[in-house]
Amino acid sequence: MTTTILFLAWQDKTSRRWYPVGKLEANVEQSYYKFVYISGALSAQKEAKFLPLADFPELFKKYESSELFPLFKNRVLSRGRPDFPEYLRQLDLNSSATAPEILAAGGGDRATDTLEVFPKLNKNENGHFCCKFFLHGWRYVNESAQKKLSSLQEGEELRLSLELTNPVTRIALQIHTPDYYMIGWTPRYLVDDILGSLKKSAVDEYKLKILRINYPPAPTKQRYLIEMVGTWPEHEPMSQGFFEPII
Repeated sequence: MTTTILFLAWQDKTSRRWYPVGKLEANVEQSYYKFVYISGALSAQKEAKFLPLADFPELFKKYESSELFPLFKNRVLSRGRPDFPEYLRQLDLNSSATAPEILAAGGGDRATDTLEVFPKLNKNENGHFCCKFFLHGWRYVNESAQKKLSSLQEGEELRLSLELTNPVTRIALQIHTPDYYMIGWTPRYLVDDILGSLKKSAVDEYKLKILRINYPPAPTKQRYLIEMVGTWPEHEPMSQGFFEPII
């Protein structure tokens, strides 16, 4: 089993900006887990007064364990719960999924804090990549887009476009239907890498579709599961800037 790499993001409640602050390496087969802070934590500290997390109190330290750290473990639904199979189905996972794989698919977010988990994007030897994420911000689009959302079906194709005037993040990536209804946004963590790749590829080269729709009582944050595929021949995702380890 290969090592799964996940990133931990923190949101500043004042600006609502998200910062990648930590990197988790998880190898379930070898019972090895490592956490380090990354450059985004230093930016968050400087710009938004980010403080080290209680579970990892020192910024310039490597944390290692034979078990998944509690901060991450507590973000995965217990396998003993009767709704666990449905939980996996909503994430498009099967019963063999490991805790890191569940975190990568579900984000591990909790209503009580401002943390979110997301996976490192990986590409194959041909530069192709595939990622899944839940549609962000769909509850805040206009009424006509809401009606369009309610009629969408699994498997329908979507489009990606660049937004330069987002009131929160300034630059964002919008998701549209082919007939130009703007139905939401990608997660913020995808923006920098897609922007960095635009010199070599255009946004219309990314292929998106609705992979799964999870109706109530599923959480609203996990309503629309999107799959996006693309090609980055030269760009190496999540390897520079905020994502660089600080030790």
